[in-house]
Amino acid sequence: MQQNLLDLDAPALTDYLAGMGEKPFRAKQLLRWIYQTGESDFSAMTDIALALREKLSQCASVSVPEILREECSEDGTRKWLLNVGPGNAVETVYIPEESRGTLCISSQAGCALDCSFCSTGKQGFNRNLSVAEIIGQLWWANHRLGKNDEGNWAISNVVMMGMGEPLLNYANTVSALRLMLDDRSYGLSRRRVTVSTSGIVPAMDRLREECPVALAVSLHAPNDALRDVLVPINQKYPLKELMQACSRYLEHAPRDFITFEYVMLDGVNDSVQHAHELVRLVGDVPCKFNLIPFNPFPNSPYRRSRPDAIARFKEVLMRADIITTTRRTRGDDIAAACGQLAGKVLDKTRRTRALQNDEVGR
Repeated sequence: MQQNLLDLDAPALTDYLAGMGEKPFRAKQLLRWIYQTGESDFSAMTDIALALREKLSQCASVSVPEILREECSEDGTRKWLLNVGPGNAVETVYIPEESRGTLCISSQAGCALDCSFCSTGKQGFNRNLSVAEIIGQLWWANHRLGKNDEGNWAISNVVMMGMGEPLLNYANTVSALRLMLDDRSYGLSRRRVTVSTSGIVPAMDRLREECPVALAVSLHAPNDALRDVLVPINQKYPLKELMQACSRYLEHAPRDFITFEYVMLDGVNDSVQHAHELVRLVGDVPCKFNLIPFNPFPNSPYRRSRPDAIARFKEVLMRADIITTTRRTRGDDIAAACGQLAGKVLDKTRRTRALQNDEVGR
């Protein structure tokens, strides 16, 4: 079987080539060709020795998931459906803005967390994505979108906010993050790469030590009773533990605040009283809030909060000197908005196992 080089971060690629009798600088050359140039054909990598190119063509590849479908929203948002094996597909979303281009990347086929307001969670969980399947989403999107007039890739920011919980696929997520950050690969700033988590506390602590990037936490409730319903992982890592983990994370974080994501659900978590509870909850954690209007999906019991309710909620937070934004809905006409990603997953039997194992190091 050929080795997909997208599965190897810089140390692993160096080791792989050493096993072929090659020196470390060959790994640097390959990283530049694969990521900075976007080349997948070894024969085109002209500054690499011909003998090595021929050897790599026999035993290795640069392979990304097959694109099954591409959709483009009226607002310029693009969504790609990627094939990740029999019965499985994941979705990747590109959001263009005037000053940046953001790619929302998936980390799992499906999701094990079953948050009650999220369509992705309702399809169940099948498996973790490989490093190649994670970084391959960025490789493909850059290849598809090309470079700007300054010679830079269109994508300037990456958010791990697509399908799945990144910190339940810890090892592969971190290897992919290191490729995004490596100056010989994409060279993205730690401030421009964000991992979104529902609150896997042990993995948050590991990420802080091993590969700190910007952190977003899917909060969605100001107390344990409500969050237990909306975000069931709260039953394992309740809010007190989560807030403590957030404070610890900031000791090494590239940004001096945590972003809390909060989906606004009509009559559920959007009252002024809920906002005051939030202010008390996060009082010791430097933070910003991103209020997200709920994106409906079939058979959901929830409705989007009214604009006036969101405005009142936001005002309470702002009066407490908490920077608060309301996310502008993007790509909802192609089901690419927050909470709407739902690539096809057939096997729904592994959710309980994933939650029980909590395998953040595997």
